[in-house]
Amino acid sequence: MDALIIAAGFGSRLRDISDSKPMTPIAGIPLLELGVRQAKAAGVERVVVVTGHEAERLEAALPALAERAGIPVVAQRVEDWSKPNGWSVLAGASVIPGDYLLMMSDHIFSGTILSRLAQQGGADRGVTLAVDYRCDDPLIDPDDATWVKLDERQFIRAIGKSIPEYDAVDCGAFLATPELARAIRAAIDEGKAGSLSEGMQKLADAGRAATMDIGTAWWLDVDDPRAHELAEAQAPAQLPEIYG
Repeated sequence: MDALIIAAGFGSRLRDISDSKPMTPIAGIPLLELGVRQAKAAGVERVVVVTGHEAERLEAALPALAERAGIPVVAQRVEDWSKPNGWSVLAGASVIPGDYLLMMSDHIFSGTILSRLAQQGGADRGVTLAVDYRCDDPLIDPDDATWVKLDERQFIRAIGKSIPEYDAVDCGAFLATPELARAIRAAIDEGKAGSLSEGMQKLADAGRAATMDIGTAWWLDVDDPRAHELAEAQAPAQLPEIYG
């Protein structure tokens, strides 16, 4: 199985700390490298990194990162990185023939989340999203979170940053099938901007968007200085397989 890591955005909220969000160090290890190492630990055999903002610089760093992590890492550049993140999914999925773990370069997870997620495939779903029911957890930034409303099967009914009712928060890790890229493309063809959430909502409307409850497992969206400080303090203890 491949992993697809989106690393194309500008990362404006971390600019005071680092001029490249994917290469921002967390206790000495770049965010992107943490994602690559975690994907490998989950059984992934190749990582595709979607680049955009400062693509040449990031792509130049990938060979050394791949050697350190011990797994092939290849770049796939999105044509216009200023477009919503669904366009990055389309770019990366175009070079992946089957199912894949989809990750954001600024999200880090305890090891069990990705390894469990990689085993969640099934004929009844086109995508499985890792979700956290602890909506009031202080590690979550409510102003930036993507919320999820579930049905009686724990499949997604609605997803977005501003939905009025929700049961869980999107953790930023997916087990995707080729249906996800087709759903994003269909949303674009309908006049939508092309966000990942719009594609997810298309699959939800078709009853094809499943979830996986992460339980008490640790994760963090490292999107601003506060989250970076938390990551620096907590990641070494939460990720012993990486930090030793």
